[in-house]
Amino acid sequence: MFTLDDEKQLHQLMNENSDNYVLLQKLLDFQQLTISKISHEIRNPLTLISSNLQLIQKQHPEVLQFTHWNQMLQDLAFTKTLLEELSSYNNGSRLHKTIIHSSDFFKKLILSFATTLTDTSIELTAKIEPNLPYIFGDSIKLQEVFLNLLANAHDAVNSTGKIFFSAQHKDNSILLLIKDNGCGISKNHLSEIFTPFTTYKKNGTGLGLAIVKTVIEAHGGTISVQSIPHRSTSFTLTLPV
Repeated sequence: MFTLDDEKQLHQLMNENSDNYVLLQKLLDFQQLTISKISHEIRNPLTLISSNLQLIQKQHPEVLQFTHWNQMLQDLAFTKTLLEELSSYNNGSRLHKTIIHSSDFFKKLILSFATTLTDTSIELTAKIEPNLPYIFGDSIKLQEVFLNLLANAHDAVNSTGKIFFSAQHKDNSILLLIKDNGCGISKNHLSEIFTPFTTYKKNGTGLGLAIVKTVIEAHGGTISVQSIPHRSTSFTLTLPV
């Protein structure tokens, strides 16, 4: 498996001289193109299969009573999700950057996430420093990153859990913290959670946190995690201003 560390080493080799750069950039581009083509070619027939199954169900509602019908639909939906996340991971470092007003961006993000907690007793606290510096980044990919991390926090806590989010300006960066008082992550798993296709969640694809890391590092930022099993998990991120 071609990992993020492998890609970093390739970029180091690329910076050594211009010949290395041209050759290895072609290799990286070819890898991304190949994965994108494979993902696209598989998704097309899956979409057709899904449409046909929906048509069958509409014309023959009795199939809902078949033993494995619902499981088959769930498996199909999971496969489509996996392919979509594979595409997101593959293109995580391809950014369409614009100037982002940080304070407004994170306020809207938290308001959007808060709507998912309307019918729960989960306590959400946000501390967003006013007048944060602007950042230059891909707003869509960054939104996906933070909603992914907040959704993970949601999954980790119980019905009366707590989630905390903060954004502040520190040392020419935006420092961000997402913390929950949920189930935590075991020490043995912490070192692997950003590795593609590694998951400890039921029905997880193992690509969510790999996508998060790829996007943040493509922005020149950093991400780290600390966790105490059965007590809390904290993700700390930086984005350059």
